[in-house]
Amino acid sequence: MNRFLHLILSTLFILCAFGLAACTGPKATIHVGSKDFTEQFVVAEMYAHVLEDAGFEIVRDLNIGATPLVHEKMLAGEISIYPEYTGTSFLTVLKQDVKTDPVTVYNEVATMYAEQFNLTVLEPAPMNNTQAIAMTKERAAELGISSISDLVANASDIVLVGPIEFIDREDGLAGLKGLYGEFEFAEYRPIDPGLRYIALANGEIDAVVAFGTDGQISEFDLLVLEDDQQFWPPYQIAPVIQSELIETYPEIETRLNKLAPLLTDDTMRRLNNEVSTNGRSPADVAREFLLESELISQ
Repeated sequence: MNRFLHLILSTLFILCAFGLAACTGPKATIHVGSKDFTEQFVVAEMYAHVLEDAGFEIVRDLNIGATPLVHEKMLAGEISIYPEYTGTSFLTVLKQDVKTDPVTVYNEVATMYAEQFNLTVLEPAPMNNTQAIAMTKERAAELGISSISDLVANASDIVLVGPIEFIDREDGLAGLKGLYGEFEFAEYRPIDPGLRYIALANGEIDAVVAFGTDGQISEFDLLVLEDDQQFWPPYQIAPVIQSELIETYPEIETRLNKLAPLLTDDTMRRLNNEVSTNGRSPADVAREFLLESELISQ
């Protein structure tokens, strides 16, 4: 009788154990995507590492291309998550008119992505990879410049370099003059992107058209001028993710929302520079940062 009872209990234990494994099962496979430049690689690798640390199987689909290609893959369900900029979502994907308040832009993006695409936009990072103008700290101090209004007041002493299309674009010189008032630089010099910062560091020019989280800002210890009239829209980075995934695994939101506030302008400039200037891999740079921040365990 005892032997028979033991057999029954053993069988029930095995069945219960099997049932528990069947119920819990392995976590979902998550396909992490990115666009085709350094900052996207670094942040996408952060998402991948954080989710791997949470027990998810990760497939990396990085370097997909420009915004339309990545967005198309999201809508087709070919990727599960990727880093996107609030301004890009608002202007390029949703085709909205320019707004410059970061909270308004994020809230409208999150609402419209949920309604139109069934995609969830998690909390944005404080970093802002919008257009900017940068100077060496020495030259800025010499002229008493800390903002774009100051730059405009000293425009006749300034040689500015940037892309040729910046001259006529509404988010370039034409738009700046519309908001900040008419002014003329001593010279606007179109120059290859790879040479801009070298020319600035060598003292050949006074200011450069930049993006807020360019690695070279960290490399050359530059001053990014305050956009005191809020001309450029915000480009904060945030995870865009399939809504069904968040509903099934709410821990994804919790983990990625812990990462978001750590991604400041200074942090992203430093990390981008590790890749673009020092030649390190985005995966290694991302993993090192996450370990230092105690967001992953190994």
